[in-house]
Amino acid sequence: MLSFKLKKKSMILCIVAMLLILSGCAKQEAIASTEAEAISDELTFVNFRDIRDLNPHLYAGEMYAQEMLYETLVTITADGYAPCLAEDWEISDDGRIYTFSIRPDVYFSDGEKCDAYAIKANFDAIIDNKERHTWLEMMNLLVGVDAPDENTFVIELSSPYYPLLTELGVTRPFAMISPKAMKEGSTKDGVNAYVGTGAYVLEKFVTDEYAVFIRNENYWGELPAIKKITVKVIPDNQTRIIALENGEIDLIYGKNMIDADSLKKYSESETIKIELSDPTSTRQLLINASNPILSDINVRKAIQHATDKKTISEGIFYGLESPADFLFAETVPYANVGLTPYAYDLDESSELLDNAGWILGESGIREKDGEKLEIEILYNSNSVTEKTIGEYLQSEYSKIGVSVILKGEEEQSYRDNMKAGNFDMVFNISWGTPYDPQSSLSAMQRPVYGDYAAQVGLDNKAEIDEAIGHIMVSVDETERRELYKFVLESLHEDAIYIPLTYECNKAIFTNKLDGVEFTQTQYEVPFHLMYFKSE
Repeated sequence: MLSFKLKKKSMILCIVAMLLILSGCAKQEAIASTEAEAISDELTFVNFRDIRDLNPHLYAGEMYAQEMLYETLVTITADGYAPCLAEDWEISDDGRIYTFSIRPDVYFSDGEKCDAYAIKANFDAIIDNKERHTWLEMMNLLVGVDAPDENTFVIELSSPYYPLLTELGVTRPFAMISPKAMKEGSTKDGVNAYVGTGAYVLEKFVTDEYAVFIRNENYWGELPAIKKITVKVIPDNQTRIIALENGEIDLIYGKNMIDADSLKKYSESETIKIELSDPTSTRQLLINASNPILSDINVRKAIQHATDKKTISEGIFYGLESPADFLFAETVPYANVGLTPYAYDLDESSELLDNAGWILGESGIREKDGEKLEIEILYNSNSVTEKTIGEYLQSEYSKIGVSVILKGEEEQSYRDNMKAGNFDMVFNISWGTPYDPQSSLSAMQRPVYGDYAAQVGLDNKAEIDEAIGHIMVSVDETERRELYKFVLESLHEDAIYIPLTYECNKAIFTNKLDGVEFTQTQYEVPFHLMYFKSE
C-alpha cells in the first residue's frame, strides 16, 4: 500500500514537473513570439533629405512620403488602371466626360468622410491654383467638376484627352487631403495638417533628422504588415551604406540613392540583398539650342558622336543601366519609331567641328574667331552619379578639342537654373513611368523644366509644340502614332537630347526583409507590400 502511494505521489510530481516545463516553454515561446513581432512590424528607411512639405497639391514634398499618406481616384498597375478611391468609372462616347463611382465608407485619418463632396473640394482647391499645374494638359482642357451626390464625381473636358486617367493616378497633384486640413478651402498657400486616406499616417517629424509614420488602423484596404516606419535623414551615400551594414537601417531605395559600386559589392552578399527594376526613365544630357555655340546643329551632332554611352553603362554602372540610344526606350508606348542612333565616332565629331569652323589650337582646345570652344555642364550635386559621368565626359570631350566646365548645384538651385534656361548643357531625366511619353512631351510646350528653354532656339519649335498639342486630344490611334513619330524624329534630328543610359529603380536591404518590389509609379516606395520574414 505504501509502495502504491509512493508511486502515485511520484507520478503526480512528474506530471507537475512536466507541466512546469511545458509552461516555461510556452512562456519562452510567447516571449520569443512577442519579441519577433516587435522586430517584424517596424522598419527603418533612409533618405538623403527630410520629407519637406507634404501638401499633396504642391511639388516640394518627398513623393514616397506623399504616397504613404494620400490616395487618388485610380491607381496605375502593370495591367493598366485599377480602382482606388473610385470603385468604377464611365467615359462618355465623345471622350469628354468621366463619371466616377466613389468607394463608400472611406474616411480620412482625421475622421472626415472621403465622399464625392470631399473629392470635389480637393479638385476645387487644385483648380484654384491652376497656373501651377498647367504642365498637365488636362488643366488646360478642364471645363469643370461636379459632385451630383455623395457617391458620384464628374469631370468635364472641352475635348477628349487620352492620358487623363494616368494623370489622375500619379502621386500629385490629384491626391486627396482632408478638407478639414485645408486653409479656408484652399491648399495653394499650404495646409494645416497632412491628412489622407492612405495606409499610413505621419506621427512625428523632426526637420533634417527623421520622420515617423505609423499604420492607419482604420484604413479601408488591406492593412500592411509593417506597423511603424522610421525615415532617417542621411545625406551621404557611403554613410547610408555603413548604416545598412551595421543594422541601423533596413532599406535604401531609389534611383539616385545607391551608387553602382555598392550594388556590385553586395551582389553576392548573404546578409544584404539588392533588387533592380526594369528600365523606368532615360538619363540624358539636354543641350541649350539658344547658346551661341550650341545653336549650331553641327556642334550638337559632334557632341552626340563623341559620347560613348557603352563605356558609361559598363564603366560607371557595371552594365546595370543599359546604353540609351533614344529619348525614350523603344519599349515605351509610341516610342518605337525606327530612329537611327548617333554612333560613337570621334573622327565624325572632329570632321563636323572642322566644317563648323572650330579649329584645333595649340592648347588642345578648338577656337573660332578668337573664342574657345568651352561648354559648361550643370549637374545636381545631390545625385551620386552625375558628377562621375560629368568628369568622364569632361575627359572624353577634350579628345575632340571641347573644354568642359562642371558646375554642381544643390537640387533646388539646379532645377531653378534649368527651368530658367541658365545652362549650356544640363543633366536631365525623362519623366519615366508612367509619365512617358505623354507628360514628358506635354511639359515641353511651356517652361516646366529645362526642355522648353533648350528647345526654344530651334527653328521647328512651333511645329513640335503644335504636334504635341494634337497628340493629347487625338481620338484617332493612327493619327496619334504619326504625330508621336514626327515629334520624336524631329527632336532626334535636332540633336537636342543626348541619351546616356536607361535608368532603373534600385533597392538594397537586409535579407530579413521581404516583399521589396517596384511599381508602375517609379517614385513610390511600396511599403505596404513589405514584411519581415520569421526566423
